Amino acid sequence: MTTKLLRIVDFRGGLPSSAEINRIVPRASLKIETAVDQVTSLIQDVADRGEVALVELTQKFDGFDPSPIRVPQAELDAALASLSAGLRTALETSISRVRQVSVDNLPVTVTTEFSNGGKVHQRWAPVDSVGLYVPGGKAVYPSSVVMNVVPAQVAGVSRLVITTPGQKAFGGRPHPTVLAAAALLGVTEVYNVGGPAAIAALAHGVPSIGLEPVALVTGPGNIYVTAAKRAVRGLVGIDSEAGTTEILVIADAQANPEFVAADLLSQAEHDEAAASVLVTDSQELAEAVQLALVRRLAQTSHSERAKTALIGEQSAIVLVDNLGSAVEFANAYATEHLEIHTADPELVLPRITNAGAIFIGEYSPVSLGDYLAGSNHVLPTGEQAKFGPGLGVHTFLRPQQVINYSRSALSDVASQIDVFAKAEGLAAHGDAATIRFNGGK
Repeated sequence: MTTKLLRIVDFRGGLPSSAEINRIVPRASLKIETAVDQVTSLIQDVADRGEVALVELTQKFDGFDPSPIRVPQAELDAALASLSAGLRTALETSISRVRQVSVDNLPVTVTTEFSNGGKVHQRWAPVDSVGLYVPGGKAVYPSSVVMNVVPAQVAGVSRLVITTPGQKAFGGRPHPTVLAAAALLGVTEVYNVGGPAAIAALAHGVPSIGLEPVALVTGPGNIYVTAAKRAVRGLVGIDSEAGTTEILVIADAQANPEFVAADLLSQAEHDEAAASVLVTDSQELAEAVQLALVRRLAQTSHSERAKTALIGEQSAIVLVDNLGSAVEFANAYATEHLEIHTADPELVLPRITNAGAIFIGEYSPVSLGDYLAGSNHVLPTGEQAKFGPGLGVHTFLRPQQVINYSRSALSDVASQIDVFAKAEGLAAHGDAATIRFNGGK
């Protein structure tokens, strides 16, 4: 019987550079740049042929006709009516918690005042329309409906559009729990289309089915969905490149190997390309986690998928000299989900700079964040956490500065504006300020 699943990367004795770390412990083998090349023509096809292209692509890749692509209200209502009481309660709890966190995280407006009546006011304005991608395929994600919709509603977005792929098991229609979650949240514009074609449809619009282009596209997906988001960025805004899931666990000798193994496995079951990484200064813990993984893998319902992820090059146990090196590795790797299982997590937390979301202690598993923590599970992957945030109410808001100066306040700086303008060779800039004080000449 196999006693080890995760390969061992031994960095005891010193860490390599950040670039070398991500070469030795890479993400999935398909690079996003390659995926972008593969989806570019598909996106243009949807832009050119609209509904016809969506139907043909769905038939080609999924094996069914998605028509009607726009989900009728009766189908949404029926899905909500058939939702089990237990799942409805769980969804309502998740909605309530994500809404509370979103409200508490609304940015505040600020006004800065200068002498003589000069004011700069920063306000936050919601985007007009958002396309919310809810993935499907290997799993069903009503939770992603909650994570996308609730912060957008709190931000005040007036038009919410959901795209989600149909399922063969449901006659080519979206999964009823996804539709039920949309109906529960009052979203009525839902389209039966998935993958990069859905991103293309949101960005370019499909007039024949009533789909107008949106201003912003958000939501997680596989590498091809992520590539499509990158390809249309500029035509529309995107939240982040929230691609194939990844987890990194920092753990010391005090960690519970069963908990660590369960959390690594929870992400591996998402996708064969999922990354599950443990970083530890304890070889004994590493060995115990390996044994626990083998045992737990045999019991899980998606064992083949999870095994492929765990034995892939993107997953590993990384041995380091101490927790300082573990933190250095984590910041270089910049994971989507970071768990800290150490004797005193609060000593580790302040040194973490790069992570999509951080889970502290043995009672804060990633699965809590996936559903009911109140945090958002749409997070940056593939080192995007080095510069980008996860989804939240801020994603759907734009800061706008409102400038309001009185005559005397402008007078205080008009001559300096003129100096700046002349230094930059832009005399008309200076004239636009000084004309107000020289009799209009």
